[in-house]
Amino acid sequence: MTEPEAAVPPLLEVRGLRKYFRMRGHAAQERLIKAVDDVSLSVPARQTVALVGESGSGKSTTAYCILRLENVTSGSIFFQGKDITHLPAHSLRPVRRDMQVIFQDPLAALNPRMTIGDIITEPLVIHGVGDHASRQARMYELLNRVGLSRRTSSSKAHELSGGQGQRVGIARALALEPKLIICDEPVSSLDVSIQAQILNLLKGIQEESGVAYLFIAHDLAVVRWISHHIEVMRSGRIVESGPTARICQEPGDPYTKALLAAAPVPDPRAMRRRRADREDLLAAYEPTG
Repeated sequence: MTEPEAAVPPLLEVRGLRKYFRMRGHAAQERLIKAVDDVSLSVPARQTVALVGESGSGKSTTAYCILRLENVTSGSIFFQGKDITHLPAHSLRPVRRDMQVIFQDPLAALNPRMTIGDIITEPLVIHGVGDHASRQARMYELLNRVGLSRRTSSSKAHELSGGQGQRVGIARALALEPKLIICDEPVSSLDVSIQAQILNLLKGIQEESGVAYLFIAHDLAVVRWISHHIEVMRSGRIVESGPTARICQEPGDPYTKALLAAAPVPDPRAMRRRRADREDLLAAYEPTG
């Protein structure tokens, strides 16, 4: 008997996540920075959940905690039903195979001493997948999937444009056929026309493979085209959450309205009005809790 859809557990579930940093100030005094403060969210299989907020809101720190690149202060992280919050390093290998990441700066994330072919096949080597011939075949398949020629395999990162570099980052993330990819501002450093190409590429990959995305961004205009659900983050906390259409059309929180007002529009006069509205909204905003 098929399990009802509502009963299927999410692929990723974060419960009450906190990440605090102690910063030493003047006179040896310590200050507690609440980078992530009681964040809960979930990512269903085959869907995209966007985590949106301005710089310093805690988005990337949340991602690094989920990836276990940062240890959490408190809370729980469940992936495929398993609590991975405090797994030791040797137990994280199968998790890392199913949970990959695409970084913000594509060229800085690529090893400058390796060829593009070696960069893409490296995850296969690390996890002992296939032999040399099958890895090469997989690499060429991935280059084709992300719209790069076979000749790119012999290039190095400094020879690529930003858009090409991000396509390589996507190919590498796909090499092990993960269940979840965390996209940390994957288009913010790219030109607008290239942003659209990368977003369409990611969307097409999801439709074909069923991979889920946790998509981190600061621009609601970007995520509205790719996400199914949006979590709006400010000062380490989720201030609004809901389906993408509802968040973009009927935002309830003043901060969400300010983010929408910051989204670029073709009309310069309308953009100026939006900026003025945004400043008024942020000035009036008082975070809850």
